Amino acid sequence: LALALASSSSSIARNRHLHPSGIRNVKAMARMVGSPPSIRKLSCTFLLLLAGEKTPTVSSFASPERSSILSSGRATPVRTGRSDTSLFGVRTAVRRARDSILSRERTDKDLKDGIAFFYDRSSKLWEDVWGEHMHHGYYVPEDRTDHVQAQIDLIDEVLKWAGADDGEPPKKVVDVGCGIGGSSRHIVGKYEGSTAQGITLSPYQANRGNELAKEQGLSDRASFQVADALNMPFEDSTFDLVWSLESGEHMPDKSKFVRELMRVAAPGGRLIVVTWCHRDLEAGEPCLSEKEEKLLAKINRAYYLPRWCSVDDYVKLLEKEGAVGIKREDWSYIIAPFWKAVIKSSLNLKSVVGLLKSGFSTIRGAYAMLLMLKGFNSGLIKFGLITCTKKEE
Repeated sequence: LALALASSSSSIARNRHLHPSGIRNVKAMARMVGSPPSIRKLSCTFLLLLAGEKTPTVSSFASPERSSILSSGRATPVRTGRSDTSLFGVRTAVRRARDSILSRERTDKDLKDGIAFFYDRSSKLWEDVWGEHMHHGYYVPEDRTDHVQAQIDLIDEVLKWAGADDGEPPKKVVDVGCGIGGSSRHIVGKYEGSTAQGITLSPYQANRGNELAKEQGLSDRASFQVADALNMPFEDSTFDLVWSLESGEHMPDKSKFVRELMRVAAPGGRLIVVTWCHRDLEAGEPCLSEKEEKLLAKINRAYYLPRWCSVDDYVKLLEKEGAVGIKREDWSYIIAPFWKAVIKSSLNLKSVVGLLKSGFSTIRGAYAMLLMLKGFNSGLIKFGLITCTKKEE
């Protein structure tokens, strides 16, 4: 428990400054739970190691309005420069430790800052091990072992499933939650004459995406910037393909997310949303079971996620926004082997060293892969595909 308290307080690493009182507080927490001196020393050593690394600064982000789970969020002040979070006080440290242990839901401010921090820290490791595509793979047949190609195939198969290959190919693409831009660069390479703009909360990802575009000779066709998907910096009716691959789960306000996707889509433009969801509720079932909610809450703490919704919830939101030709499908069985492959890829010296260098948030994310696998296997977590078009004017 002492290790968990120290570990959950390690977001002190966001500031990378350790005040002596921070060490005293960890020792105090360890004494509070009655842990032996050896455990207290190990906890403090772990915290010191984390605080010894530097992290990129996070650009300012816009704040969402207050609403519910599908239309949700707590007011979030604009944040500029380094995190101003202070964990030097015992009360703050204990609160964060308690929230982590109890898997409590984060505020919108914590989610935004945490998402940027998590991906700033983990993206390099992912690229070193898996390459430029930060998403699941397409496992047909299910025993395939060419994992990087499986990720590329997922993009192509989703585009084909959604009908993007039918008729005139898209010319202007927005990649909402672009990672380091793998999907965007692949799409502009696939469709001649097309351009793509990607947005992410992570400054590291945006910079790396632009670096790779330049290296691949695509800087005039693919660009990336730090921006909020709930308040995109684009004019109305701009893109004929709105692409969101495994980013919807990070959105605390699903209603506003869908509204923004529809806003930036051109009339007749196509939306493609591929996202983690929880299972659809059965008729007469008011909510998920307590056991299911607890599993999702643990995953949320690791990956900086808000509350989940179902594919059915997305369909209802799209219908409300006037989307036409809505189609959905569950590809959980197609991507299921991916998590086992990721876990297996971490069991080598290079991955372990990279994981340790990336810090506690990445280590916790690696552990949460086991929870994701458990959710997939139980049928709780679904890999949902949704596509539709914006009505012609």
